[in-house]
Amino acid sequence: MKIYLQNHFDWCKIMKITFSQIIILLVFTGISLANPSKGQGLLDRRVDYNIQNASLTKVIQQLEKATNLKFVYHQTLVENEQGLSINVKQEKLGVVLGKLLNPRGITFDIIGDQIVLGKANNAVSTNNNTTPAEDGQDNADDAVARAVTGKVTDDSDLPLPGVTVTLKGTSLGTLTDINGKYSINIPDAEKTKAVLVFSFIGFTSQEVPAGSRNVINVQLQAAPNSLNEVVVIGYGQQRKADVTSAVTTVKSADFVTGPVTDAAALLKGKVAGLSISNPSGDPNAQSQIILRGVNTIGGANTAPLVIVDGVPGDLLTVAPEDIDEMSVLKDASATAIYGVNGSNGVIIITTKRASGNVINQVDYNGNVSASEITRAPQLLTAQDYKNQIAAGTRQPSYDLGSSTDWLKAISRTLPISNVQNLTFRGGNSQTNYLASLNYRQLNGIFQQSNHRQITGRVDINHIMLNGKLKFNLGILQTNFDDLPFNAYDYEQVFKMNPTAPVKEADGSYYQEPNNFEYQNPVSDIYNTSQPQTSFRNKYNATVTVLPVDGLRLVATGSYTKSGYLNKYFANFDNISTIRDKQDGVANINQGQSVDRYLNLSAEYSKSLGDHRLSILAGYEYQDDNTFTTGITNHDFPTDIFGYNNIGLGAAQKNGQDIIGSSLTQTNLISYFARATYNYKDKYLLLASLRIDGASQLYGSSEPYGKFPSVQLGWRITKESFMQDQHVFDDLKLRGGYGVTGNQPAAGFLAVGLLGYGNYILYNGQWIQTLGPSQNANPSLRWEQKRETNLGLDYSMFKGLITGTVDVYDNKTTGLLYNYNVPSPPNLYPTTEANVGTMENKGIEVAVNVNPIRKKNFQWTSGVTFSTNSNKLISLSNQLYQASVPYFTTGNTGDPITTFTNIVQVGQPIGQFYGFKVVGVSTDGKWIYQEPNGKNVPYSQFNHAFSDKQVLGNGLPKYYASWNNTIRYKNWDFSVTMRGAFDFQVLNSLRMNDENTSVQNYNRLASSKNKIFGTAVLNSNMPEEFNSYYIENGDFWKIDNINLGYTFNNIKSKYIRTPRIYIATNNTFIITGYKGIDPEVSVAGGSALSPGVDSRDTYPSVRTFILGFSASF
Repeated sequence: MKIYLQNHFDWCKIMKITFSQIIILLVFTGISLANPSKGQGLLDRRVDYNIQNASLTKVIQQLEKATNLKFVYHQTLVENEQGLSINVKQEKLGVVLGKLLNPRGITFDIIGDQIVLGKANNAVSTNNNTTPAEDGQDNADDAVARAVTGKVTDDSDLPLPGVTVTLKGTSLGTLTDINGKYSINIPDAEKTKAVLVFSFIGFTSQEVPAGSRNVINVQLQAAPNSLNEVVVIGYGQQRKADVTSAVTTVKSADFVTGPVTDAAALLKGKVAGLSISNPSGDPNAQSQIILRGVNTIGGANTAPLVIVDGVPGDLLTVAPEDIDEMSVLKDASATAIYGVNGSNGVIIITTKRASGNVINQVDYNGNVSASEITRAPQLLTAQDYKNQIAAGTRQPSYDLGSSTDWLKAISRTLPISNVQNLTFRGGNSQTNYLASLNYRQLNGIFQQSNHRQITGRVDINHIMLNGKLKFNLGILQTNFDDLPFNAYDYEQVFKMNPTAPVKEADGSYYQEPNNFEYQNPVSDIYNTSQPQTSFRNKYNATVTVLPVDGLRLVATGSYTKSGYLNKYFANFDNISTIRDKQDGVANINQGQSVDRYLNLSAEYSKSLGDHRLSILAGYEYQDDNTFTTGITNHDFPTDIFGYNNIGLGAAQKNGQDIIGSSLTQTNLISYFARATYNYKDKYLLLASLRIDGASQLYGSSEPYGKFPSVQLGWRITKESFMQDQHVFDDLKLRGGYGVTGNQPAAGFLAVGLLGYGNYILYNGQWIQTLGPSQNANPSLRWEQKRETNLGLDYSMFKGLITGTVDVYDNKTTGLLYNYNVPSPPNLYPTTEANVGTMENKGIEVAVNVNPIRKKNFQWTSGVTFSTNSNKLISLSNQLYQASVPYFTTGNTGDPITTFTNIVQVGQPIGQFYGFKVVGVSTDGKWIYQEPNGKNVPYSQFNHAFSDKQVLGNGLPKYYASWNNTIRYKNWDFSVTMRGAFDFQVLNSLRMNDENTSVQNYNRLASSKNKIFGTAVLNSNMPEEFNSYYIENGDFWKIDNINLGYTFNNIKSKYIRTPRIYIATNNTFIITGYKGIDPEVSVAGGSALSPGVDSRDTYPSVRTFILGFSASF
């Protein structure tokens, strides 16, 4: 099954062969070009320029487009200059600027990649070597104008070049130089009332009374939610003021701190409507993500599409410390441009990249941490066993003479983990580089439970032809070396006799071979070897061409190769091999995948007076080839070699080994287009269309899906009737409608298939049968999600309060489901078809407040709230009828072995379905309530499917978070809190281990408690799934606390802004749940059976962190 790009050449192979040589060449080129002559190089550029009778503002705007340079100036410098004409061919830019500006008393300086304009009589010297006096030093008033000098820095005490410094109420002004220094003359007539105004894009302006001071140093604070801030959207960028969809951007300064297992954990509690959890404390576990509810019933994938620097990627490979910002595209109008991959939302990751003129610099960021179980379950102890034996409720043979805490026996005490990150950067405005190396060693609380990851990354930019041609090359290599923990060993902790020893007197591990499903977890840990290694190598290149004014051509290619090798060996002393009478069991599973990606796009932008128009069109190709193989063998002559010589096992010689392999190939061809229109920064329009064709729908009459979207925006504060109000700085109403798709996980769904079956004896020979395994259905198509989103963005009281409100309503139609069909005429008794419909509705609110914005004291606070409700609307139509209007899902596991959840038409996803109990009799037997409301004793209850009813729902209806950051001088303090409400959790540990019927297993200490305050559960009651074990899961967590100190006053040329911090993760929880942690799995494979707290789930952990960062 392949859909191939016609005449597709093997560009990936060519790129891979030459990539290393290009990287090496540009790295050394970049280093050699990093010199102070850059400014002169800009001025030596040749330009062709012709403009007649224009304003100086217009001339500068046209020069910016012609040279791809940024001019920085105060409007008062140029606003009165009209009627200019200039016509030059192949003239140096410096000469053009001299002819244009010198006669008008305007100077120009080169600061980085910017040309800074200033008044000639107040010109800022970039070679100013004078040292200003200390802030606050007085001086006698001069009879004429006096000079005020100083330095402007950001909140990290780094100099800010290009800051506009003006004398309030006048046209006098200047700009800071490359060192952030300025000098401005204050006329004698203004000396008593002079106020200096410091302003810079992206920072909050400050007004400072000059008084009689000669030196004024100022520290500007980053402006919250600046409207000129650039927001990353699908295949491009927009000003925040122009965004008309539900997009939230989180910058690295606001990420959750500390050691995280993947990049998703950085966003916990930061984005309304985005739920991120890690129910397991396993260092190898990944975060689970769900955005705006469950959108399908046909697959387990709820995770958003992840884009890393413009290329499809994942959240595990990229090092969290390498990320600069993350944008979450939430509604379908924003994600429709990603088509079949956009149904679950999109997370766009922008890594720290090379840019601009940078002195060679090294950044370090590292931390060490220790972890502990957040809340350890309480089991019966050895003394409890002795008490039960004395009371006659347990036989004396269960006292084995020892006292063992089995949880402690498999655990480490405060295991130490560490994360180290180094970033190297340098270059000039033409060639620059960034390289990083990240090392992560995360040790779990259980023995032999580790995760090690090494990530190396190189990013290189090169600009040619006066900025009209740009190259970006990147390499990312990640290696993983893991020791996963066997969940079954954790389950054994709750079964093992606390009077049993870990080891016998002879040093061998204690075991009971004849006691089924009962094994020493410490023995299992050390008599089993299961290392896992994997890698991911990614090579990508982008070429950007600016052939004419307003036109941007981009070509991006990526080649990714990944693989894994998982090995397992249970030696001769492993209890499983002893019971199965096998001398060792070994298996090896490995796989390799190659992904190729190509994106070609063209974008044209044009401004005509009050009108701004942009048109984007593109083509995209992706393919994936994955090969896997596996082998299992047993009965080895020795356990010395294990999986290292798997062929020694006798099972292979006897034909009892298991060998398998598979090859999967998929590809996706896409075309996309987008148009945006802006009128007077007041009325905004965006429309997009994507067409996808994927190999998964090979054989379908509709292999190509069409996914349109439209967005509208109205900036109300730009209207004339809003000009006299002083409450809203910005108020924008927006609405959007979009269509996205769900890509089927399986292939060949639309065609008839044959499958191999059992062997039959035919003419004296055993022949394997071949018969129909799937009916053809050429009408099969994409699942489609249609979503309407209404939003409001606001900023009030000069940025004091900002926020968003979103209301959404989406329906997924054409849900894939397997239907029973008559056979014949069909060749197979079931058919996959698009029939069902489900919906999700919700509200999302985000409010950010800056209550304190002083020079040495700032406090920012952010609150998010979201709600989601969903429902399965239909599962049948006239052609395909579901046999029943529901299906069951989830599993309690052994020994109960029944489903936990039900998905039924007209009801929400996530419902628990089982027997409802309302009490126990005085002899400890259950009293049930039938669906009709009648209470029935245990002896009269039928325990039939018809006796089951809805017991709760595992999906939270409400989510909330509250984040606070306080900065006082050099100190910073932040707290991240979040919660989930109105949902239930199945406590599987209590369900299995509070039951008193199984004498040969240990139990929870709570098994001694009376049920409903009436009686202890009768020992004749079997283990069962009922409402008594469904608990309220509401919780409020203090997720992360961080306290840091930055040493801003270190006088050293070798180290800058070192910071030390202490932090905690998963710090504290408020909940009525009796288990370890109510934040259990609600996504991924648990999307349709959420809220089950499995008894073998690796427990959640609390982490204590000490970190340090600095630049050199």
